[in-house]
Amino acid sequence: LTMGPVGASESIRKALSMGPDRAVHVLDDGLHGSCALATSKVLAAVLGRLGPDLVLCGAESTDGRVQVMAHMLAERLGVAALTGARKLTVEGGLLTIERQTEEGVEVVAAQAPAVVSVWDTINEPRYPSFKGIMAAKKKPVQTLSLADLGVAAGEVGAAGASSAVVGQSRRPPRSAGVKITDEGAGGVRLVEFLASEKFV
Repeated sequence: LTMGPVGASESIRKALSMGPDRAVHVLDDGLHGSCALATSKVLAAVLGRLGPDLVLCGAESTDGRVQVMAHMLAERLGVAALTGARKLTVEGGLLTIERQTEEGVEVVAAQAPAVVSVWDTINEPRYPSFKGIMAAKKKPVQTLSLADLGVAAGEVGAAGASSAVVGQSRRPPRSAGVKITDEGAGGVRLVEFLASEKFV
């Protein structure tokens, strides 16, 4: 399931070549400029129709990087959110994840249906074979518009966004690091530097 412009179809076909049976593409000019809240509204409208037992998401998008989509989807669908998974186990209707934290590993479980977000360390992706690439061309991709989903154009896109990008800039070039030569007071200078950078 993806929401994006016409160009997203290339990513959909690549995903289909890696194993899925079918895909859904939400395609509508009115979606351009949607914030995370609006995106979750549209995706939840589709998921509500599909009725999945398990929704798998990445941890964050490569553009907005807000890391909240799984939580928003779970809230809108009224199901559990198991987030930040590095391992997922499914036994019947019980979903169990392991989540890495600063203190160690958390184990969290919930009954399906649920939304699970995973980090890229959860597995090694299956690389598409030639057979998979050819088969992907014939797999069904359902295209839905806002009208199909019953979502008003004013609730999404730039007009319905609850947040906006007010500016952008390139990352500044990396500067040379600070070198400390030990002439008897190197340890003190090192601690002073670490303190100035708020490491200690």
